[in-house]
Amino acid sequence: MSGTTPIGVSHGIKRSDVEIMAPAGSFENLWTAIRAGANSIYFGAPHLNMRSRSSANFSMEDLAEIARICKEHQVKSYLTLNVVMYDGDLPLMRQIVDKAKEAGIDAVIASDIAAIQYAYTQGVEIHISTQLNVSNYQGVKFFAQYADVIVLARELNLDQVKEIYEQIQRDQLKGPGGELIRIEMFCHGALCMAVSGKCYLSLHNYAHSANRGTCLQGCRRSYIVKDKESDDELEIDHEYIMSPKDLCTIGFMDRMLDAGVRVFKIEGRARSAEYVHYVVQSYHQAITAVLDGTYSRSMIDGWMEKLSQVFNRGFWNGYYLGQRLGEWSEAYGSVAKKKKIYAGKVTNYFSKIRVAEITVEACAVKSDDTLLIIGPTTGYLEIPLDELRNAGGDAVEILDKAVGSIKVPERVRRADKVFVWR
Repeated sequence: MSGTTPIGVSHGIKRSDVEIMAPAGSFENLWTAIRAGANSIYFGAPHLNMRSRSSANFSMEDLAEIARICKEHQVKSYLTLNVVMYDGDLPLMRQIVDKAKEAGIDAVIASDIAAIQYAYTQGVEIHISTQLNVSNYQGVKFFAQYADVIVLARELNLDQVKEIYEQIQRDQLKGPGGELIRIEMFCHGALCMAVSGKCYLSLHNYAHSANRGTCLQGCRRSYIVKDKESDDELEIDHEYIMSPKDLCTIGFMDRMLDAGVRVFKIEGRARSAEYVHYVVQSYHQAITAVLDGTYSRSMIDGWMEKLSQVFNRGFWNGYYLGQRLGEWSEAYGSVAKKKKIYAGKVTNYFSKIRVAEITVEACAVKSDDTLLIIGPTTGYLEIPLDELRNAGGDAVEILDKAVGSIKVPERVRRADKVFVWR
């Protein structure tokens, strides 16, 4: 924490100046992000985005509904269009941009100059993707011709980011929309060993290009290094030597704001609803605390505990504080402290008494469990049980492959999925 004077006071920053951008790989996560306090969401349509393989992207027909939901809740909507494109991709790219404009999507996130130029000619707001590795002010000035928001290279440290921000302020550098260029940076989520995501390992090993959105994540696996002549194996003191821990900046959000970052991007379009809920909520609270002067070590510790409960590969600070890469993951997948287990589904909801009927199909539910209810309209709902009743209305300690009822704080829908979270 950088000092006793609140950042908001010393810099004239208002909460409305700062944007938390949440990933949305589904309608469940879209609603979860909105209800957790996101100011914007980003998502992909079929193909031509960096998560075209790993996340459940929306269809072209979904764009109007996404725009409607976001506008109704004063949340910005950004469509990712950030892959390397070949000539054969350009007709689809133009179709996607046209459809996004027609639907009322707020901006596209792009990295290929063909997509940038076409969106610009159509009057669609552009955000420059981190894939372009913008690392200096001259790069910012060049892309300011086209874009209103620029994601700087994630290899920059905060001193370098602040220098770029101060030059934007000094020159009053504006984008096509007439506002000062805003700096966007990743604040949380998966990191890649490659420079700003430009990786060729998956293409080389599996003929699936990361830069085309089909990465098979060979870097996340463990390897043995063997001498071809002698068959001697090199013992490496860490199995996952190409898999960095996840980025987590919640412990120095004051420094991020001081450096001029105004759009905080959360990685994770392939992540679960509980991940989106906890990460968005925690960063929303952290930014508010920094600006009102209540940001403290005890609050940071509380947020870190929450973040450790959902998907993560361990945490480190990235390059922002000047460290070299070397914070390697200790496991192939998540080391989250809690696990979500499918239990059943909602089969009815009684609005007058706020009770949900659930049908337990898989994992048994206990009266002291925490349940997660997730659905395309419900979003994410976390319920610590205080009582559990069977179909006859009697209080029970456990419900296994049967119909029961629970109290819920707000509306849920039939067919919403029910999970036990332990």
